Amino acid sequence: MATANLPDPPALSDLMADGPVALFLDFDGTLVELADQPDGIEVPGDLLDRLHDLRDRVGGRLAIVTGRALDDLHHHVGACVLARAGSHGASCLKADGSRLGEEPTILADDAVRAMQDFAQGRDLGFESKTYGAALHYRQHPEQEGDALEFMQGLAAKYDLELKRGKFVIELADSNSHKGDAVAAFLAEDDFTGARPIFIGDDLTDEDGFAGANACGGFGIAVGERESEAARYHLADVSAVHAWLNL
Repeated sequence: MATANLPDPPALSDLMADGPVALFLDFDGTLVELADQPDGIEVPGDLLDRLHDLRDRVGGRLAIVTGRALDDLHHHVGACVLARAGSHGASCLKADGSRLGEEPTILADDAVRAMQDFAQGRDLGFESKTYGAALHYRQHPEQEGDALEFMQGLAAKYDLELKRGKFVIELADSNSHKGDAVAAFLAEDDFTGARPIFIGDDLTDEDGFAGANACGGFGIAVGERESEAARYHLADVSAVHAWLNL
């Protein structure tokens, strides 16, 4: 369904009045505006303080669930005391920084070099991640087909998982997704019994929506696109901040 046809979510205060909620928040395109390149995002200087305040308001039941590697998230927001999942849910840390689940493996060097060479030859963006790597074609959308074919070939050759997002194609040596992160955090004592709410703007967030649905909650899609699993819609990053009262 087109997200524009979905209703706005009920007020967060009303949901909290009905019982404990757990918030799972995507980062790029949800908490911060998208940029042409991953390093080009602008993060408000007080965003982390506001997220810590939101965490306290929901009793600690807040997690950032992002496609970025967690060290990259740290680079942009600073030292957070929040539950967080990076690499689309493959790498999870509790709020105290201790690991939740197994640490994923890194990509083979040959696969990374092949991606770098392809990106350089096509003037595409290359993003190295702790447990994966990605090609960005926002500035050259006409190359989507060639980039996808190349990445599918690498995925088959090295037995990797391919993930797609807005003008980005990523490879990782893990089949974990954002829904797995939702389930992992909800199994922790701090989150147990809460109604999960996942907010995200991209294709990979569909897994997060489905994970929240399966655990008695729902997903909120951000922006204008198609969504199979979201129940509600918010127009943009500003609307997300307003709904969360950030």
